[in-house]
Amino acid sequence: MQFDIVRAMIFPLEELIKYDRNMYEITVASSRRSYQLSMLYAARDDYVVPWVDENDGKVVSMAARQIFTGEVEFRLGIE
Repeated sequence: MQFDIVRAMIFPLEELIKYDRNMYEITVASSRRSYQLSMLYAARDDYVVPWVDENDGKVVSMAARQIFTGEVEFRLGIE
C-alpha cells in the first residue's frame, strides 16, 4: 500500500492566541493578503496556473502566517 504525502499548511493558531494587538487590524490584513495571494499566478512548464492551485488552496493559512511572522508588513489607513 502506498500513501501520498499531503502538504498541509496549518493555520497559525499559536500566533493568533498570543496576538495582543488590535484583532480587527490583523483580520483585515490577513483578508487582504489572502486576496492578493489568490490573484497570483505561477508558471508551470508552458502555461500559467493560479498560484492557489500550486499551493493546494491554502491561501488563508499562508496569508495569516505571513502577517503574524512579519514576513509581510501591513498598515491600515483611510483609503
